Amino acid sequence: MDAQNLHYFEKAPIAKAVAHFAIPMMLGTSMSVIYSILNAYFLGTLGNTAMLTALALTLPLFAAIMALGNLIGIGSGTFISRLLGEKRYDDVKHVSSFAFYSSLALGLIVIAVGLPLLDSIVHGLGATPDSFGFTKDYVTVMLIGSPIVVLFFTLENIVRAEGAAITSMTGMILSVIVNIILDALVIFVFHGGVIGVASATVVSNLVASVFYAFHMGYKSQFLTVSVKWFKANREILSNVFKIGVPVFVMSIFLGAMSLILNHFLVDYGDQAVAAYGISSRLLQFPEFILMGLCEGVVPLIAFSFTANKLRMKQTIGFTIKAIVALAVAFGLIVYLISDHLIGLFTNDPQLIEMGSYILHVTFLSLFITGMTTLFTGIFQATAQGTAAFIMSVIQGITLIPVLYIANQMNGFHGVVWSLVIADAVAFLVGAAMLYVLRNKLQPDLESLAQ
Repeated sequence: MDAQNLHYFEKAPIAKAVAHFAIPMMLGTSMSVIYSILNAYFLGTLGNTAMLTALALTLPLFAAIMALGNLIGIGSGTFISRLLGEKRYDDVKHVSSFAFYSSLALGLIVIAVGLPLLDSIVHGLGATPDSFGFTKDYVTVMLIGSPIVVLFFTLENIVRAEGAAITSMTGMILSVIVNIILDALVIFVFHGGVIGVASATVVSNLVASVFYAFHMGYKSQFLTVSVKWFKANREILSNVFKIGVPVFVMSIFLGAMSLILNHFLVDYGDQAVAAYGISSRLLQFPEFILMGLCEGVVPLIAFSFTANKLRMKQTIGFTIKAIVALAVAFGLIVYLISDHLIGLFTNDPQLIEMGSYILHVTFLSLFITGMTTLFTGIFQATAQGTAAFIMSVIQGITLIPVLYIANQMNGFHGVVWSLVIADAVAFLVGAAMLYVLRNKLQPDLESLAQ
C-alpha cells in the first residue's frame, strides 16, 4: 500500500474516497456482464444450440468455483484491510501468502474430487443427450483449470483490500479483454468450439492472476506471494473463514434459488421462462453496478472500523445516498422504455408484454438489493461473522416458502412478486442487525466526534 492509497483510506474527502474505491469495481463488474454476453455470442455464431445449452448448464459449476475464490479472497481481504487499519503490516504479509497458497490448494482439491465424478457432475447439471458431450468437455476444462480460477478471484479481492482499486480493476478488465480475444481466435480461427471457449476463460484468468501476483510480489509494500511468509494460525483461519464461509454459502444459495425459480416458471410455459431470462439479463447490469459500489467500499469500511469509526459511519451514509440516486436513475429509465428494452431481444408482442411486467416488478427491489448488499459488506468489513452468515442464507430461506405460498395464491404473478418479498425480508433483517451493530459502536463514534 503506497502513500496515495493510504491517503484515500485515511484523509481524502468521503465522496472522493468512495469514488476511488467504488468506481473501478463498478467498471470491472460492468465489464464482466458485457463479457458474459459476448461469450455466448461467439459460441452462438456456430449455430449449434447444444453448445449454447452446455454453456448455460455449466454456469452453476463456474459459480461454485468462483465462490471458492471469494471464500478465501473476501475473507482474507476484509481481514487485511482491518490489519492495515491497525498497522499490523507483517500480519498482512502472512494473510496474503496464506490466501495465495490456500487458493491453489482448494483448486487442487476440486480437481481431485471432481474428475473422478465427472459424468455424475454433468448429469447433475441437467445435460441432455444432445448436450452431454459438449457439457462434459466444458466441465473437464473448468475442473482442470479450477486452481487458476480460484486464484484469480482470490487475488482480485486481496489487491482491492490493500486499497489498490485501480490495479484490481485493471486485472479484471485485462481478463475480460484477453478472454474476448481468445474467444474470437478459438471460434473463428482454430474452430475450438466449447473446449476452446472454456480454455479461453481459464487462460484469461491465468493472465490476470500473473498480473496480480506481479503486483503483490514487486509493487506492493505489504502484500506478498512468498511462501516464507505463509502462516495458517488460529487467528488467520478464524478471521478468514468466519467471513469467507458466509460468502461461499450465499453464492451457493443464489445458484439454488435460480434453479428453484425456473422450476416454478416452467409451469407457465416457455414464454414465462424466456421473459424472466430477458428481464434478469437487463436487471443484471444495474445490479452489478450497485454491487460494484457496495463491494468497492468494503476495504474502506474495514480499514476505518479499526482506524476511525467516525469515518466509517460517514462512508456508510454517503454510500446509502449513492445507492438511492443510482436506483432512482435506473428505475426511471426502465419505467420509461421497458418495452423497447425487452424488444431488443424479441419481437413477440406477448413476450414483450410479459417481460416488461417482470422488469417493472423486479426493478422495485433494486434499491432493496443494493442496500442488502451494503449490509452484507458492512458485516464482512466489521468481522460480524454471525450477521454475515444470516445475510447469506436469509433470502434463500425466505424465497422457498414464499414461492410456494405465492404460487398457490396468485399463480404467475405470485412467482414474480415472491422475489421482491424475499428481497424485502432480507432488507428488514439486515437493517435490524445493522441497528444492533450501530448501537454497539455508537459510544466510540460519539467520543471520536468530540
